[in-house]
Amino acid sequence: MAAASSTVSLRRLLVLLTALGLLPLALLGVWGLHLVSESQQREQEGYLLDLARALSSAVDAELDGSVAALNSMARMPAMTSGELRAFYEVARTQVAAQPEWLAAVLTDASGAVLFRTADPFGTQGVRIVDPDSLRLATERRTPVAGRVIRGQGGRFAFPVRIPVEDGAGRDYVLSAVIEPGRMLRVIERQKLPSSSVIAIMDSAGRVVARSKRQQQAVGAPPSPSLAELWQRARPEAVGETVTLEGDPVSSAVIRSRYGWSVAIGVPRAALAPASLHGIAFYASGLAASLLVCALVASLLAGRIVRSFRHLQRGTAALGAGQAVTVAPSRVTEIVQMQQSLQAAAVQRDAHEAERSQLLASLERALEDSRDASRVKDEFLAMLGHELRNPLSPIVASLDLMDMRNEASSQRERTIMRRQVNHLRRLVDDLLDVSRIASGKLQIELRPVNLAEVVRHVVASFPGRPVEATVPEAAWVMGDESRLTQVLNNLLSNAARFGKETTRVRLGVEGGAARLAVSDDGVGMDREMLERVFDPFFQAPQPLARHTGGLGLGLAIVRRIVELHGGTVSAHSEGPGKGSCFEVVLPLGVAATQEGKAADASPAQALDVLVVDDNLDAAGATAAVLAHLGHRVRIAGTAMKAVDEVRRQPPDVAILDIGLPDMDGYALAAILRAREPGLRLVALTGYGQRADVAQALGAGFDLHLTKPATLEDLQRALDAR
Repeated sequence: MAAASSTVSLRRLLVLLTALGLLPLALLGVWGLHLVSESQQREQEGYLLDLARALSSAVDAELDGSVAALNSMARMPAMTSGELRAFYEVARTQVAAQPEWLAAVLTDASGAVLFRTADPFGTQGVRIVDPDSLRLATERRTPVAGRVIRGQGGRFAFPVRIPVEDGAGRDYVLSAVIEPGRMLRVIERQKLPSSSVIAIMDSAGRVVARSKRQQQAVGAPPSPSLAELWQRARPEAVGETVTLEGDPVSSAVIRSRYGWSVAIGVPRAALAPASLHGIAFYASGLAASLLVCALVASLLAGRIVRSFRHLQRGTAALGAGQAVTVAPSRVTEIVQMQQSLQAAAVQRDAHEAERSQLLASLERALEDSRDASRVKDEFLAMLGHELRNPLSPIVASLDLMDMRNEASSQRERTIMRRQVNHLRRLVDDLLDVSRIASGKLQIELRPVNLAEVVRHVVASFPGRPVEATVPEAAWVMGDESRLTQVLNNLLSNAARFGKETTRVRLGVEGGAARLAVSDDGVGMDREMLERVFDPFFQAPQPLARHTGGLGLGLAIVRRIVELHGGTVSAHSEGPGKGSCFEVVLPLGVAATQEGKAADASPAQALDVLVVDDNLDAAGATAAVLAHLGHRVRIAGTAMKAVDEVRRQPPDVAILDIGLPDMDGYALAAILRAREPGLRLVALTGYGQRADVAQALGAGFDLHLTKPATLEDLQRALDAR
């Protein structure tokens, strides 16, 4: 009910709209009369601005002429050779040839006067009258027109200054001191109305030349109203002012290129007022038009209201889901609304059907995305397994060759070890970046002495030596294996892009451990620094680089450091100036010594069973263990392994997971049930965290990822 009281009938609304439509037209007519007078005013202002621009150009041309004369003097041989006495004589000659020039002044870079042509050469204590313009010319190294100031002799003058450099590279400023009368000649040459008042002002707003009362106005400020208009000129302004003589004028002010200003004032005749007859004509026409329109609006309102009522019924039918039927109308817009109402029901049904299809498609797309992600993870796991399997016998064979220490193969073994380590890092990086993308990369935090980690990694890093500066201890809460991976990746990056020296610096500062790895290699520009931690980003590399890469190492470094609550950043002074990567980790508490064995027990020969369907891997692993003094048996299938255990239980069983007749988990359950004290070690190419957890849950004592190092095999045999 409250809403109904604020409504208005269509008839009244149409009359009101008609009145509102006619009112702007009436006002527009009155405004048109006003625009005539405004147009006359703008024309006069444009005329004043044109006159001021022409005079400003003449002032700039006069100043340009003085600058050109000074430049001509500065190119004299006496100036370029630094012979100031000879240049003084040349300057005196030039000043004598220039009307209204009082003197030429030469100052050094500190602003000290070297000579003034009005004084004998060598005169001391000559004072600079306008030091601000001299400072500007010295700082900007561009020509400057100074302010008009009364000199020591009582005469007004202004300086024009240019920067000068002699043949030896010494900086000077050469200035010409000019009488204001020179600018008065510029005003006199202009063909302007005799009633106008013209003034040329310097950068401080002081009058340099004026068409009237020159002697009284020079060096003084203009009238207050003109001074206010001058303040607004950025670079030009037009307004009403009052002259020094008290006459009201319309003035234009323009600033020149040298910071000076030109002002022109012309008496302005009063504009004729708008015609009252025209206003009365527009008012009577408005009243008649409003009356006619009110009658027509009343007739049209009834017909339009009936059409709207039909539209209301059609809208209600649309909301109820029924067929829309409306009465015919001759108003185009109402017919269009009727057609829209009739089409709305059809479109609504179509949209509902389409929305259902889109929801079904979205569900299928999400399911396909989950399937693709699952297939990708399975592929990466299989890829890691298949790549690690052939690496395992290669690493084991290298370990065996190293233990034999044959001097003839030392160089070849070094090359193979370096390349195998590089290939293993590539596989680890590829799997780690998949874990990062899926959010499955995890760490186990415990107290770690980062200094020990750095010393161990630097000592075992292959290739060129690394210079390390490490304190005795720097304890952090971290995952030792992942921190080792971080430093290895940074050292590999430095070795790839460095030249001679790689430096590692570890320090403790401000409650944090700061680890910096720097090289003297190719360096990075700003764009590369912003992208260096992106996955798969490959920086331009030299043709003679030591190793290749997938562009994953630094992305993995950043994620591991973030999981430790730290930050990593890259720094470089530019291409060819080397790079530095800094890792900052929060400090933690030192680990206790409890639970650590005091002395290592001496090694003893063990009976070891190696189960692997890859005969090369099994044979190489067995050879390494045998070289260490252990008794080793080999089984290529799970059933042969069960027979070997039944025949003679071993001390340790090293099992592959992917066996042809039975997986390693089931085999471990059989062996654990038969020999509860048997030490079981999983040695497999599946190295994800879920694989480790599954192995430990199946009864394995230790999980090793292929290829196993010599230290891994020794740890596998350590039952403690």
